[in-house]
Amino acid sequence: MPSSPKAASHRLRLGRISEPGRFYLLTTVTLHRKPVFSDMHAARTLMRILAYQHQSNRVNSYAFVVMPDHLHWLVQLREDRLDRLMQRVKSLSSRQISQLTWQPGFHDHALRQEDDLRKMARYIIANPLRAGLVESVGDYPHWDAVWL
Repeated sequence: MPSSPKAASHRLRLGRISEPGRFYLLTTVTLHRKPVFSDMHAARTLMRILAYQHQSNRVNSYAFVVMPDHLHWLVQLREDRLDRLMQRVKSLSSRQISQLTWQPGFHDHALRQEDDLRKMARYIIANPLRAGLVESVGDYPHWDAVWL
């Protein structure tokens, strides 16, 4: 019997630790993978919300890509907890983008000290290329990385 999105969301939280100073790759998906961010206005709205989280000292944002139906975001946590950060981003974006509903939960991957942040950032921003959305990363407008 398939599990409900709410049950899967609960399993995603098991063992989750929010550690200030730690680097995380965060991924979240729109409900039913609806391509809400194919709309330029919606994608730019989410990008402004991510930038605000950095500017208000909640996280250090290193790289992100807003795909048509999901978000990948490389951050260093400051004092905020992962669940609060993602709840805030999802809530603000859902209020500002009328057609947006997020799938419950999110995926986080804590990076080890030896993980190469630039390599991870390159992987993140190459998502549109791997998905066949563009032929060059520079052709995709909804990403940013501090090194590029």
